[in-house]
Amino acid sequence: MTIMAGMGSPTGTGVGPLLRGWRERRQLSQLQLALRADSSARHLSFVENGRSRPSRELVLRLAEHLDVPVRERNTLLLAAGYAPHFPETPLDDPSMDALRGGLERLLAAHDPYPALVVDGSFRVLAANRSLGLLLDGVAPHLLQPPLNAIRIALHPDGLAPRIVNYPQWRRHLLERMEHRIELVSAELLRRLYEEVRGYPEPADAPGPDGEHGDDTGLFPFALPMRIRHEGRVLSFLSTIATFNTPLDVTVSELAMETFLPADTETVRFLQAAVGPER
Repeated sequence: MTIMAGMGSPTGTGVGPLLRGWRERRQLSQLQLALRADSSARHLSFVENGRSRPSRELVLRLAEHLDVPVRERNTLLLAAGYAPHFPETPLDDPSMDALRGGLERLLAAHDPYPALVVDGSFRVLAANRSLGLLLDGVAPHLLQPPLNAIRIALHPDGLAPRIVNYPQWRRHLLERMEHRIELVSAELLRRLYEEVRGYPEPADAPGPDGEHGDDTGLFPFALPMRIRHEGRVLSFLSTIATFNTPLDVTVSELAMETFLPADTETVRFLQAAVGPER
């Protein structure tokens, strides 16, 4: 299976087809969207078929009600003949000092449990000291900047040989990437997807019904990542946090992933190996 065709943000020759694609993806009728955006179904129909050019304000209003990602809202504006509305500020820009400081404090506060910040292509932008413990044994070439969280997790020289429930965790990560590709036009992300889904499975990876292959009995509430480390198996549940109502492309694509211990054995080991819980 490939996701290269038929996925990614809606495509077309102008703003009309793009808006129609987003509306159909959200399973809204023209009337439903028009009512939400304080417009009319007739005007929206004219916009979608290219008979009418929407105002800048209407493009932004429609994009908001369609829950279009911030990066793609700029794409809609460009397709309508307007300048982008949302800036894309590098994370190392001085104007981002307060945001970076906040992220660093959150990461440090999560010790002794692993946490990291990634961008829209899953590149690791920051991490706490506990993540280093999980990266023991990862090949040096995977730890050269820019680090990529998905590549490190699934590469045969990365974490893959140590992930006990590798088939389930691999499926989870690929589905996460597929969802991201459905929302944004990112060739880099598409290439990464094709790369990692082509990695061979570790030689000792269990089958779907093999040993440790089904964790639903042990963890019925969420899929854990179970990873071997120094003769023991550590179990983690992951959570992902993003910013509400971002007004910058960079900020809109930031995600903090935190790993919570799923059992008391993991808690005890991390507190002893990394430090006490804060």
